[in-house]
Amino acid sequence: MELLVPEIGLVVFQTIAFLLLMFVLAKFAWKPVLAAIKEREHNIDEALNKAELAKQEMVRLAAQNEESMKEARAERDLMLKEAKTLKDSIVNDAKHQAQVEGAKLIEKARIEIENQKKAALAELKDQVSSLSIDIAERVLRNQLADKAKQQDFVADLLKDIELN
Repeated sequence: MELLVPEIGLVVFQTIAFLLLMFVLAKFAWKPVLAAIKEREHNIDEALNKAELAKQEMVRLAAQNEESMKEARAERDLMLKEAKTLKDSIVNDAKHQAQVEGAKLIEKARIEIENQKKAALAELKDQVSSLSIDIAERVLRNQLADKAKQQDFVADLLKDIELN
């Protein structure tokens, strides 16, 4: 039973030691510990606020990035459309120019053919007339070689003249 009853002196001494420890802790350790805890709490709040601001900034940047991507896509589409229009214009101009050049070449070839045809016809006429003169000369020599044939020929010519 003795173990169950504490000694009063020991209890008083422990109480005084506890109070003295509390006083020393309150005087020297409690304020710095509370200040460190408050500072830590403040740092955590500040870090959370910064994280929230960073999150908002990331959302804003993501939205801005998406908007920039839309603008870039729209600009790319516009550039592609302009390039296609320019290509079509260049192709059409080239086709038109090719048609004009082709028409010029065809006209030039037609004129050249016409000139060649005229030259060939003139040459043919010259040859025909030369041959005709040669044939006529031979026929006339043949017919005029004989005196009787000459007289008949002159008579025929006179008949033709009278008829006209």
